[in-house]
Amino acid sequence: MATNVKILLVDDNPMVLGMLRQTLSTLAEVSTAGDAADALLKAVDETPDLLISDYRMPGMDGRQLLEKLKSRPATSGIAVILMASKSDISERLSLQDPVEDYIEKPFFLKDATQRIKRVVDRIALEKMAKAAPSDGVLRGSLSQMNVIDLVQSLEMGRKSCMLTMTKSEEKCEVYFTQGQVNHAAYGSITGDEAVFKVLRWTEGNFQINFEGKASQQTTTLNTQGLLMEGLRLLDESQRDAVQAEGEDVLLDT
Repeated sequence: MATNVKILLVDDNPMVLGMLRQTLSTLAEVSTAGDAADALLKAVDETPDLLISDYRMPGMDGRQLLEKLKSRPATSGIAVILMASKSDISERLSLQDPVEDYIEKPFFLKDATQRIKRVVDRIALEKMAKAAPSDGVLRGSLSQMNVIDLVQSLEMGRKSCMLTMTKSEEKCEVYFTQGQVNHAAYGSITGDEAVFKVLRWTEGNFQINFEGKASQQTTTLNTQGLLMEGLRLLDESQRDAVQAEGEDVLLDT
């Protein structure tokens, strides 16, 4: 999903910088810097939404860059992801640091991209919410942001709201409290099963009402649990479909 999110990517390794830039360019507008000093100048000149920086770099390191950005009012709101070794994360970096996530090096490009995408989606949703009409209801298409991305973004943002999704004659309402799903309804189906019904949707429309609330508790899993179980069921059904297709082909020969 291409968004209007701006990423500033910082690493002194040109190969890592190039590979990440190529991968992330499908998610956001990406600019790069080869060291922290250059990154600081670029961040001040054109503030990014997200900074992704290596921790260990010659001269100013990623931690120092983070501190300088957070100390300036104009750049204090930048979301930050640090890439660091396991030992640096455990010995030098603190969970109290104002960062969105740590990516442990070395990493698989696909895994790192998935983690970065979750943050990008959350930022994109926040920007969409700020541009929402005066009625406070955010409207969009599931082709822009699918159900899984929406649910993950609302969880990361700890939002309390009602998410309504429609596709043709189908409709599902999912209620969140501080990012956790507490109630969902899909026709006569409620709770966990209602969420599982719509996780695969990539077409249709959605709207988010930040005033929408539900007092009932019909779900039994937390938001991450719902996503994990729903994806497991989806994978299971896809495997069954592939096996059934293979059996049909075998019978025809």
